[in-house]
Amino acid sequence: MKKWYAQKGYRRKSVAEAIRAQVWAGWAEGLLMVEIARMLQVRQTGVRAIIEACGGIRPAHRCRSQRVLSTAEREEISRGLQAGCSMREIARHLRRAPSSISREVRRHGGTGLYRAFNADERAWRRARRPKRCLLGRNEELQQLVTQKLLIDWSPQQISGWLKQAYPDDETMRVSHETIYRSLFVQARGALKKELTEHLRQGRSLRLSRQALSRPSAHGQIQDPVRISERPAQVEDRAVPGHWEGDLLCGDRQSQIATLVERKSRFVMLVRVPDRSTERVVAALSKHVRRLPSELRRSLTWDRGFELKAHKQFTMATQMQVYFCDPHSPWQRGSNENTNGLLRQYFPKGQDVSEYSQRQLDQVAMRLNQRPRETLGFRTPAQVLSLNVASTD
Repeated sequence: MKKWYAQKGYRRKSVAEAIRAQVWAGWAEGLLMVEIARMLQVRQTGVRAIIEACGGIRPAHRCRSQRVLSTAEREEISRGLQAGCSMREIARHLRRAPSSISREVRRHGGTGLYRAFNADERAWRRARRPKRCLLGRNEELQQLVTQKLLIDWSPQQISGWLKQAYPDDETMRVSHETIYRSLFVQARGALKKELTEHLRQGRSLRLSRQALSRPSAHGQIQDPVRISERPAQVEDRAVPGHWEGDLLCGDRQSQIATLVERKSRFVMLVRVPDRSTERVVAALSKHVRRLPSELRRSLTWDRGFELKAHKQFTMATQMQVYFCDPHSPWQRGSNENTNGLLRQYFPKGQDVSEYSQRQLDQVAMRLNQRPRETLGFRTPAQVLSLNVASTD
């Protein structure tokens, strides 16, 4: 009867491990939790519990050391005790030291209460002695990372900034992957889960590349001035004053116009009441005319109909408008990346029409004062001011 209970316990354990492996395999392929649950014919809550416990990061595979007692050896110990064998007899049969068998039995209930399945489970749990992560061991570094996350710096920006701020102190270095893992895997106990709200996407789980890849579509416009006609100085970002633009859309047909200067990645946000070309062009023209003439050279836009009246914009601002090729968002790479950054402040599905121009300016200021890796971890505001000063 006892042997049947042990076998039943081990069967449940092997089934659970097989399900966990299939859950992580589906997660790596980019499947949703509901799809994984449907595929494995299990409850979605169970799938969610497995994934959320590890922050979406598959745990490293654990293996049993050859030096410790195996499951089969613990079964032999249990059988030997039931048969009344001494510790030395059991040790001789297993070719183990008698002291190892004695400690094993004493540690897991004694001669009368020893059960192989319970002993193996308890030993497997106790073998996990994870070391505290870097942020958990260095309180000063942990507080510094927390402060930067609270002002919406990304882990990569924090990691790059630390190298510049503490060039001679190796203890004040941390990789961006360590910061992400400390946020997603709460078992590390270093960074609070609430800080994930300050990440660009606001995610609390690590997603696979397959889950993150989503095709995007854009509108078209008639009679555009093609991007192939754009001067070479725009392409190599040698001269400031060339901009990329797009509409960041929200719920209830609301939108915000975004402008990004190609060389410095400086951001401007413009409040527009709707997508009509007249209102979009009027709002953009009013905002752009505030810039000095050396920062008004060209504007690259996608194929959206909102800039159909691009000739009126050019007459009002003296900026030539170039349109990207159909379905080619990479031709406005700086603007696409900036729109991803802005989703941290304006999540998808939110009505963005409720924001005033003053609030939009505050968000733009935050982005312009954040260090960027592509700028050598300088801020867009610093780079733009240097470029303007050099042209004077």
